Amino acid sequence: MADSAKPQGQQLNIELPEEVAEGIYSNLAIISHSHSEFVLDYIRMMPNLPKAKVKARIILTPQHAKRLLRALADNVKKFEAQFGKIEDVAEPGGFPPMNFNTPTAQA
Repeated sequence: MADSAKPQGQQLNIELPEEVAEGIYSNLAIISHSHSEFVLDYIRMMPNLPKAKVKARIILTPQHAKRLLRALADNVKKFEAQFGKIEDVAEPGGFPPMNFNTPTAQA
């Protein structure tokens, strides 16, 4: 069979702009949903600051949220197979551990 007769799969050309490739650090995510979408707010908490800002917001369809859940579970499984179990440290109030061991700011 000639190559031209083979069915061609769909291809997607994905561009990654430099400013997006740098990424945004987040150490807290808040997830909410309605009947038609999931909203993921990525937040960066800093030591000794009572306020935190949303650094990125991603809005997903329910179907895409479920695909993301499966893909993330698969990647965590592969990570743990290579590097060992990820320890989940439960904190009071549901916040992630923020032990920066920095002194409280003083004037």
